[in-house]
Amino acid sequence: MKINANLIRPGNILEHNGRQYAVLKIQIVQPGKGGAFITVEMRDIRTGNKTNERWRTADTVEKCNVEAKECTFLFRDDSIMTFMDSESFEQFTMPNDTLGDTIGFLQDGMVVEVDFVEGSPVSITLPEKVVMKVVEADPVVKGQTASSSYKPAKLENGMKILVPPFLEEGEVIWVNTTECTYVERFKG
Repeated sequence: MKINANLIRPGNILEHNGRQYAVLKIQIVQPGKGGAFITVEMRDIRTGNKTNERWRTADTVEKCNVEAKECTFLFRDDSIMTFMDSESFEQFTMPNDTLGDTIGFLQDGMVVEVDFVEGSPVSITLPEKVVMKVVEADPVVKGQTASSSYKPAKLENGMKILVPPFLEEGEVIWVNTTECTYVERFKG
């Protein structure tokens, strides 16, 4: 199925130059002069080799047909993640680098969508947002307004994101897993 390059998302499986690739990261670049383009970091699902590709946002790419299954994340060790199919209760493993930088958002017992190509698991789609605790946050700088700027904060998974200045260490927040950005305070 052909899709516009600007619709590519992490976790998609693309057919390119006769090979199948799992999309790890995307970045849309809008230069001052000329049209926008998208840079895509992807991993060959057969060999595991990573590559970067660049398309104009209006270009079309071939998205592979995949079978998506709801699975539960069980645990992770040094190099692999273990999942369980929610219907058949079969367990399977995938390499940790399948998720790229967003692996820190994966939590024990989390329900995720796993894409299978020809019976083999090739990519994982995390929930759109997850709850995380802020373990480190810079103090508020006097004179800054809530809407003017964000400050760096460290989450319980070790990732660093920008949060509004009113957030303090110990607060629980919703984080967008695709863009690694603050969404809102957790109310619960």
